[in-house]
This record gives sequence, C-alpha cells and structure tokens, in this order.
Amino acid sequence: MKETEYLTVFDPRGRVAVERVMPAPRVASLDGLRLGILDNTKWNGNKLLRKTVARLGERHRFAAVNYYRKESFSKVADPALVAAIAADNDIVLTAIGD
Repeated sequence: MKETEYLTVFDPRGRVAVERVMPAPRVASLDGLRLGILDNTKWNGNKLLRKTVARLGERHRFAAVNYYRKESFSKVADPALVAAIAADNDIVLTAIGD
C-alpha cells in the first residue's frame, strides 16, 4: 500500500460522519522494535496473544515486549492507557479470542 492510499474501514457503531486518517507507515523489520500487547479481556484473547508473541519471537528480536490489559472488552481503553502504550512502544498487537 502506498502512503497516500486510504483504507475503507466500516465502523460497527453505525457512524456516518468520519475523519480520514492515514494508516501508519509499515515498518521494514520488526527486529529491535518495542512490541506492545493489549489484552482486551476476551475469554481467549490473552492465550492467542501470548502464543502469537511466542511465534513472532522465534523470527524477530524485539527490544522489549510490554503487556497491557483493558478494563473490559466492552469498553474503550482508558485514554491514559492508550497514551502509555503509544509512548512506550513502536508497534502494538491486540486480538479477539472468542
């Protein structure tokens, strides 16, 4: 994807008016990056994330892997949590493990 291209993302909340946001540029390599893991508290989400991190760790050398947990899967993440994740990580992984 070119940096000037947009993705079409449909919001399940039904909002019609949206702001166009450019996707973050893709990284060339995961090696040396700080990986943030956001557990959304879904039943199998943490299990899926930990196995994914283990598999990624077999192929890439992260500078750090930092784990975070939302209060509830049905609520948006606290803005302070989002700010901490953004400040302390280069890339972030989250998943739904129903």
